[in-house]
Amino acid sequence: MVAISGSVVAALAIGTPTAIIDTPFFSRMTPVLWWNYPVWIITALFTGLILATYVASGTAAGQTFEGKKTAVGSVMSLLAVGCPICNKLVVLALGVSGASSYFAPIQPLLAVASVALLGYALRRRLQALKACPMPPRPAVPRESAAAGPPLQSDPSTTP
Repeated sequence: MVAISGSVVAALAIGTPTAIIDTPFFSRMTPVLWWNYPVWIITALFTGLILATYVASGTAAGQTFEGKKTAVGSVMSLLAVGCPICNKLVVLALGVSGASSYFAPIQPLLAVASVALLGYALRRRLQALKACPMPPRPAVPRESAAAGPPLQSDPSTTP
């Protein structure tokens, strides 16, 4: 359930501002390209699966933290599938013609890099969970755990 929920949230978080998902708030100035859809879906799936590894029961929770790779990969995917001339930062840095001429051609490279980075982060998480599972905790009755060890009586002070 966590993987599915995380994937849906990631898909909405990437698809809405890039206008892959139609919204009444704004429209995309360039058409969505064919490769935007698979990159968007793979990114959402990988992000949901990575999130699910952090809440899996009986696992070593802090063995490897791939949060930075996940965040960078997701942001790279957002830049890769977004409209090059709709991105205010790119237009501010390069201008509209620069965004079309220089940024648009590198978007497929950003897409490949983001999917590769997310795949690497997922692989690392799965390897860590496989290699370092938490041992099951032995059941200890609450009364004996709270009371501590039994007290020994001193035979010399007994009447």
